[in-house]
Amino acid sequence: MTACPTSRGSAGPGRVRAVACAAVLVALATGCRNDAAPAWGYPELGATLGSLSRALDESCAGEVPASCSDDLDRLDALAERAFAEVLDHRLLDDAYLAAGTEVDRARRLRLAAAARARSVRDPHHPPLVRAVAAEQLAYRHLLAALERLRTAPPPGDGTHPV
Repeated sequence: MTACPTSRGSAGPGRVRAVACAAVLVALATGCRNDAAPAWGYPELGATLGSLSRALDESCAGEVPASCSDDLDRLDALAERAFAEVLDHRLLDDAYLAAGTEVDRARRLRLAAAARARSVRDPHHPPLVRAVAAEQLAYRHLLAALERLRTAPPPGDGTHPV
């Protein structure tokens, strides 16, 4: 038997088997996806992350550290909204919780340093400068953790059988 079509233009049995095998392999490789499953891109979380990222980039731009508190406090409202969306989609993980804890700790340090800077009347008080930088870095870590959660496929990757 030959795998090539015969001279009359019909396919031989070997070619039919090859096409059938190829179809089975394609079906196995692509799997049976649940097409009714929602997309896992989490667009609301993506929009919130975009807002949080822009606000972080604009926070304290050219300002003295003592006047950054309002900007950093506005970031907290966006982070709370992102947290609510993470809870809605059941995306919590250890890295996100650690980043959230880091932000909370950095905020407490900044508030304490801001109080000390006010008491010594020094808007450029070095501990306050370091605390503001630490809080901004903590927000960057939180953004990275949230982005990782947003872009990771959900468990099962939407591939449950229909």
